Amino acid sequence: MSTLLSRPDPDRLLKQLEAEERQQRRGRLKIFLGYASGVGKSYRMLDEGRRRKERGQDVIVGALQPHIPPEAECVLRHLEIIPVEVTEGVPVMNLEEILRRRPQVCLVDGLAYDNPPGHVHAKRWQDVEQLLNAGISVITTINLQYVDESRDEVEQITGKRAAFTAPLSFVNTADEIVVVDAPAETCLEREQIAYSPNAIADKERQLSRLREVALVLAADVVDRQLESYLERHGIERNWGAQERILAVVTPDSDAPGILASGMRNARRFHGELHIAYAAGRRRHGEAANFDSILDEARAAGAHVYALPEDNAIEFILQFVHAHGITQIFVGQSEAPSWRDRIYKSLVDRLIQSVEGIDIQVFPN
Repeated sequence: MSTLLSRPDPDRLLKQLEAEERQQRRGRLKIFLGYASGVGKSYRMLDEGRRRKERGQDVIVGALQPHIPPEAECVLRHLEIIPVEVTEGVPVMNLEEILRRRPQVCLVDGLAYDNPPGHVHAKRWQDVEQLLNAGISVITTINLQYVDESRDEVEQITGKRAAFTAPLSFVNTADEIVVVDAPAETCLEREQIAYSPNAIADKERQLSRLREVALVLAADVVDRQLESYLERHGIERNWGAQERILAVVTPDSDAPGILASGMRNARRFHGELHIAYAAGRRRHGEAANFDSILDEARAAGAHVYALPEDNAIEFILQFVHAHGITQIFVGQSEAPSWRDRIYKSLVDRLIQSVEGIDIQVFPN
């Protein structure tokens, strides 16, 4: 009897060995990602440096943002700082001195900053890349709006466009990424702007959407970390998508927000998106806008269904069980009508009727 033995592919083995050697030579990159300004990412970075120094690691500060919060200044007193160089009024990291000093860990605030003309690198993230390639680990910070591939989406949410960015391809090389998840109230307090009640509600909705985008981005980075690990160790990744999302949109719901979130999460998890909608009564302009949103969702691969007028909740419950739905996105009014108070709202009935399914509620 002869036995066929599968021989490893020499080229694949060589690539695995080269990737493993590069990983061992390179410093480790940790990123603190803020979904908005004021979440406290600079403090988290400096506090991590302080704790590592207390454990015996050689830690220095290579770059700071111009304005450091008071709580961060207290931590900074315990750390060695390599002074930045100022060129044409722009602070840049002193790469030559950091490489000569050769610490184990370098703290770099503001990963996406631009360097002035004539500097060895055009971008600060390229400075960081040089440190990593020299075997120096880096802990750094960046806000969501400064990730190049997120800039357009953040601009749609906030109406503001970041002037400088770092590429997602570099963020994806992180060995660890942490979303600094401060409450929306904390971000608003640090802005020190007197908002009206309506403006506060709008701002909180913006921050909630930004937080979701940041969490999805971080999850993608973690996925790529896993893929890189599997590739270096010659392990096949052979599982499929599991998420099946149902987005329920009604006449008084935030249809654009719900559907945008549904499409974003479906792409993120490589899953299925189903949309159940009730057309209801809309003015002509609103109806046209709603139809265009549904057309965009269909073009992105979503399955769209019209809710029956008489038994919408029964239709949804049957649909959930028939299609193995794992997440439900639905809107709820912040000021329930008298009808909602007498007849339980759609959200209340869904929460009571389904088990083991995540329900994400979007305020209208």
